[in-house]
Amino acid sequence: MGDDHRDFRYTFGIEEEFFLAHPKSRMLATSVPRSFMHACRRRFGNAVAPELLHSQIELVSPVFERCDDAYDEMMRLRRGIADIAVDKNLRLMASGTHPIAAWGEQSETPKNRYRGIMEDFQIVARRNVLCGLHVHVAVPGSVDRVALMNRLMPWLPALLALSTSSPFWNRAATGLLSYRQAAYDEWPRTGIPDHFESEAEYERFVQLLVAGGAARDSSYLWWAIRPAARYPTLELRICDACTRLADSVAIASLYRCLVRMLVRRPDAAPAWTPFTRRLIDENRWRAKRFGLDAELIALDGGTPVACRETLSQLLADVAEDAEALDCTRRLDRVRALMAEGTSAHMQLAIYRGRRSRGDTPYEALRFVVDWLVAATVTEPAEKVPEAAAGAVLPQSESTPTA
Repeated sequence: MGDDHRDFRYTFGIEEEFFLAHPKSRMLATSVPRSFMHACRRRFGNAVAPELLHSQIELVSPVFERCDDAYDEMMRLRRGIADIAVDKNLRLMASGTHPIAAWGEQSETPKNRYRGIMEDFQIVARRNVLCGLHVHVAVPGSVDRVALMNRLMPWLPALLALSTSSPFWNRAATGLLSYRQAAYDEWPRTGIPDHFESEAEYERFVQLLVAGGAARDSSYLWWAIRPAARYPTLELRICDACTRLADSVAIASLYRCLVRMLVRRPDAAPAWTPFTRRLIDENRWRAKRFGLDAELIALDGGTPVACRETLSQLLADVAEDAEALDCTRRLDRVRALMAEGTSAHMQLAIYRGRRSRGDTPYEALRFVVDWLVAATVTEPAEKVPEAAAGAVLPQSESTPTA
């Protein structure tokens, strides 16, 4: 392995994006009072940040060494922000897209960076009613982050499949489990990165973009994975925002273990060929479309492999790393997702259940929003309830009203 990194802790951080919705209409909040962000900042400081659109907010974690600490802190933040939102007659909601959002009604956050993005990208930026999960994992200083990024890329579609939470767009079912990834493809410099030999070569590419006026700095490269500009980390960016915090932490834990495994065993990654990037991108499409039910193309030309089988093998491969990083228990949630499905599956079950009871599509989607709001701040059930197909929600303030 070269340098011995057994004692390196692979510290990590989590960034989660959320929507803010109205409690009665369930629509996105097109106007959020300034007092909301002020209250969030007073209570949680820089852990809360604005996002591109006024109806979005981001939670930024501290640096963690333990997965359990990450869960406890991020749940504290979620519940605290949700309480402030209720005080301001808003609701906090985690998903890749908002089921009944109308993108044309949204306005950008009044911040110079966001104004510049809106001016540069026009309708593409205005349509960016999307929320994601980003995970930073620290990399040993002697390891070239871009060379390591190349080794990580084959597993990106499987990580996306675990996070799918955006089956709806513009008040309709899309037929995809991650429409967010499809919508995000409108932007330049997204999707699977090109193959760069090293951080030095990557930096030369960034300099060419900056010199040509295409990007202000490396933070304008919005790929599914990238070396962070400000931190010694590799940032995973492909995932939808996870409705359940347990899913976010499980994915972060699996990614962290994968990073450690590929530092420890560089030869565990498939060899790169002229076809590799395109095949990974084809698998990304399959993950967008089918999620955990996808059949992934084998990069070596072999028989396609079920996404769940890919994840099962990955869990076996990182078992040593999970033990070393005290992540084993959190990876049980990955197994639960493989068995039960993701937020996208639950949303579709609720929608179809309500439609079968006679609800209009719009009425059914309001029930989906109610589940998303509730699940954002609650523990996941041991398994998806059988009653989910009927989607009988309690008669409370979360039940749709006229």
